[in-house]
Amino acid sequence: MPSDRYTVEDLLHLMARLRDPDGGCPWDLKQTFATIVPSTIEEAYEVAEAIEAEDFEHLHEELGDLLFQVIFYAQLGSEQQRFDFARIVDTLVRKLLRRHPHVFPSGELRGDNTAAPIDEAEVKQNWEAIKAAERGAKGEGGALDGVARGLPALTRAAKLQKRASRVGFDWPEIGGVLDKIEEELAELREALAADDSAAAREELGDLLFSCVNAARHLQVEPEAALRQCNRKFESRFSAVEAALAAEGRTPTDASLAELDQLWERAKRGN
Repeated sequence: MPSDRYTVEDLLHLMARLRDPDGGCPWDLKQTFATIVPSTIEEAYEVAEAIEAEDFEHLHEELGDLLFQVIFYAQLGSEQQRFDFARIVDTLVRKLLRRHPHVFPSGELRGDNTAAPIDEAEVKQNWEAIKAAERGAKGEGGALDGVARGLPALTRAAKLQKRASRVGFDWPEIGGVLDKIEEELAELREALAADDSAAAREELGDLLFSCVNAARHLQVEPEAALRQCNRKFESRFSAVEAALAAEGRTPTDASLAELDQLWERAKRGN
């Protein structure tokens, strides 16, 4: 590795300079824990997008942007004497050691770690048991406790359903889930027929929740599935626009029947 590469220590120093009241960056100095949360979420999605697009040439850059968010929080924590980067790392390492007794039976990173063989199913079972114990230590005794409310709604729905499933509240097979989807769709139709907007909104939520359940039974991550669908929609709609542009027109110049015909053509091509 070239000796002229910057290190984590350099990044921490850079962050401290950005936040230095004497000559730091005015924008960075204005930021708080709350104000940089949107950036953190955006950077995480950009990492996911690069991976899904297999854009490995730029993935390291996106990961760097995400790491910077952690460094920013660490600087804010240090300034407020709450925590620093070293404590973040220490807490993380201790948690990973605790959650991987099959790899670190001594509980120490460099101790006697001669581990007995274990399969993936046992790893998952132990992982969940350890996490449940951690939640219990925090006073989170309910099956659904600890599922972050700030998660995207689709992801949180899947996690809530997964937790409920662990205590036996689940359909044994996907057929029951599909029946539930049809039931919720019928209830949505009823609410629309009654012109009850409040009920329609609630039934739509129930329908989405049931669709997430179907994704879980299919072992499909719902956010990823919807992102893939979004990309497909963008590609097909762009093809519709391109076809119209070749005629000197835009979608607003075409009838719905024409748009639908072009859409079907785009579907066959993609």
